[in-house]
Amino acid sequence: MREQLPFGLDDVKEWNRTYPTPFYVYDAEGIRACVRALYKAFSWNEGFREYFAVKATPTPGILRLLASEGCGADCASIPELMLAERSGITGSRIILSSNETLPEEYQAAAKLGAIINLDDITQIEHLEKACGIPETVCCRYNPGQFSNTNGIMGHQYDSKFGMKPDQLMEAYADLRDKGVKHFGLHAMLASCSLDENYYPNLARELFTLVLRIHKVLGIDIEFVDFSGGIGIPYRPEEKAIDIKKIGAAVKRVYDELIAANGLKVRIFTEMGRYITGPYGYLVTKAIGKKHIYKEYIGVDATACNLMRPAMYEAYHHIRVLGKENAPEEITVDVVGSLCENNDKFAINRGLPQVELGDYLVIEDAGAHGHSMGYNYNGKLRSAELLMEADHSLKLIRRAQTPADYFDTLDVDEAFTAAGKTGLIQ
Repeated sequence: MREQLPFGLDDVKEWNRTYPTPFYVYDAEGIRACVRALYKAFSWNEGFREYFAVKATPTPGILRLLASEGCGADCASIPELMLAERSGITGSRIILSSNETLPEEYQAAAKLGAIINLDDITQIEHLEKACGIPETVCCRYNPGQFSNTNGIMGHQYDSKFGMKPDQLMEAYADLRDKGVKHFGLHAMLASCSLDENYYPNLARELFTLVLRIHKVLGIDIEFVDFSGGIGIPYRPEEKAIDIKKIGAAVKRVYDELIAANGLKVRIFTEMGRYITGPYGYLVTKAIGKKHIYKEYIGVDATACNLMRPAMYEAYHHIRVLGKENAPEEITVDVVGSLCENNDKFAINRGLPQVELGDYLVIEDAGAHGHSMGYNYNGKLRSAELLMEADHSLKLIRRAQTPADYFDTLDVDEAFTAAGKTGLIQ
């Protein structure tokens, strides 16, 4: 049984007076509670920090909220670095974790004082040429195989990310000789994992490597970055992980391998999905019904608003507001208006009777939802709203307008002038 939504039909009707559907709503209190539980679970580790994966929800209103809870930012591009800085996250509270990184990206990270996480041994030379070698560097590890790897990440030997063990050792030796004084170790070996053994097993893998690096190279790894990888229960039958239990299990591994050998290591995480995923909702309206070989409910959102179902055949739970307790009476595909047959939020989904004008809420859309949006068919990006505990809303990203869409197009003057006097305002 899924938890009750933090808002209801009356709320959405009131919001819709100001904000046309579709729009995203984020539950601020839910996000805060999640972050606080994460920090509490790892409070035993001095210097623990969550570096929120900006790619999951790259919206300043969300980043500022997370910054107020002590989070940093994991970035992969110059615009993401800019988003972090403008949201009040600066210096070593930023990590640049990218791959095939451009010189200007290294330069931007160095200017901010961000921690740079190198994906490949060849990037040492590129970093040195771009901006010099900083005193703090992190390296990304790929073991080739790992017990908890799942289908989203695939087998590690098929992954483009990270360095082989021998390359990693060579990279640390080279960085040491080039003057690096503070070292980190990073790995992300699964994605959207609901296996509570993932982090403890990852800790054992990385802490064992920390000991080897210390013994062979005389280098102390000061922080280990578990990245993200912890998932959320998208499907009704799935169970949320117990972050308190996971934190305690990681501590046991830490005490066995790190503390017992007289070392100290800070633990970092780079959650995205886990922190914002369950607390973001795409609100859309039923605008059509179609009865052909199958039954269809058409909505005013499209895969441009949430592409995960179209891209991954991902499941997102859907509720019809005002009919949460009604029985499932129809089996339908819930579809948008794109000229693509994969523009479907649900296939053969059981729902209560849906009437035109009903509001549908697509759940667990708070990460990799709006951020993966696009403008196919000229569809415009929707607004994002932040809901506080009293159900008041703050607009944290306005909806795109046709003028926004045309602003980046290279068009002739006559077209531009015509647009300014026509539909484009």
